[in-house]
Amino acid sequence: MSTDGVTTEGIPAEGGEQGLPEAPPVAREVFGDRYETAVRYTELLATAGVQRGLIGPREVPRLWDRHVLNCAVLAELLPENASLCDVGSGAGLPGIPVAMARPDVSVTLLEPLLRRTTFLEEVVRELGLDNVTVLRGRAEEMVGKLSVDVVTARAVAPMERLAGWGLPLLRPYGQMLALKGDTAEQELAESRSALTKLGAVKWTVISVGEGTLETSTRVVQVEAGESPGGVRAATRRAKAARAGRAGRPGEGGRGQARRRR
Repeated sequence: MSTDGVTTEGIPAEGGEQGLPEAPPVAREVFGDRYETAVRYTELLATAGVQRGLIGPREVPRLWDRHVLNCAVLAELLPENASLCDVGSGAGLPGIPVAMARPDVSVTLLEPLLRRTTFLEEVVRELGLDNVTVLRGRAEEMVGKLSVDVVTARAVAPMERLAGWGLPLLRPYGQMLALKGDTAEQELAESRSALTKLGAVKWTVISVGEGTLETSTRVVQVEAGESPGGVRAATRRAKAARAGRAGRPGEGGRGQARRRR
């Protein structure tokens, strides 16, 4: 139901997507059964996304190629039934396209700003994405509270800073995938020392979407070792685990009894 082009959830109804081209044929290949869902998401980016300042008006004509499909091809790199956290998700890029392309992947959209999380919650609800959760917060606050197989990010921060936020959220031997475009090699070269300190054991620049997209997506792929995020993150995770155990029913009493002895 809508009134004057606005749905009851506060998102503009279909139509009014100035300059938005039709979905390219390759979108059906990438999104499969969720093709219509991807079309609706792109319409929402072109309307509510622009109106709320999450997408620049000049990006509307290239939403499909430069944004939605550019992000969706990350799905090629994900293991089956993986858990994923999209750090600084913004308008849901790359998290929502990945979630649509890979229904088997559980996606958390992590975003600190209220106006953005409000948009994300409305979009996820309207699209019926049952494999997506929206979480408001900063990555550094989630260490010990959130642990995933894959961390993604796009246009969030320089590689060294991004690694400091993303790697501590990984499970052992997980991976971080950062969309970096033409700056990928340079940023990776400048952050090698930091990556080592943060528990990374392997890193490379790869291209995804070759043979599918006209311009493939450049990604920095960082693989974590046994202790993602390094010593500091391991300490924080252990502290959070102890706090969690202490907060469980009955745990406090047993701890006090031991101390009395």
